Amino acid sequence: MNDAFPRPTGHVPVLRLGDVLLITLQGDLYDSAAQQLQQDIAEAISRSRVTGVLIDLSGVEIVDSFLGRVLAEIAAQAKLLAAETVVAGMRPAVAITLVELGLTLPGLRTALSTEAAMDLLTRPDRSSRFGGRRQERP
Repeated sequence: MNDAFPRPTGHVPVLRLGDVLLITLQGDLYDSAAQQLQQDIAEAISRSRVTGVLIDLSGVEIVDSFLGRVLAEIAAQAKLLAAETVVAGMRPAVAITLVELGLTLPGLRTALSTEAAMDLLTRPDRSSRFGGRRQERP
């Protein structure tokens, strides 16, 4: 069995990598799957006390206002639970569409790759990059 393909039910797996949750979106995300994903992420943050959420969009070719709103809601929920959200792997066409739709996605940081996103979420000086207090060096 190959877990690289989406399940017929529309379930999106939420994986934990250290202090980060990894969510990889493939194709379309429908209403019921989006609601379940939001609930799964919130429960996983609360249960495991992770500090970061990485959403990989490299498998998403088309975006609409619904997906943009879902991403913003996930970031807002994660922030309320003390976790930062980074979106990685966004295709240029997806970025253009989000801008054309007027979706600014507040609370979301972006990275070109999953590796860069993990770096943003796991580096020790992360608090200064996410608007926290910068520590002075001697």
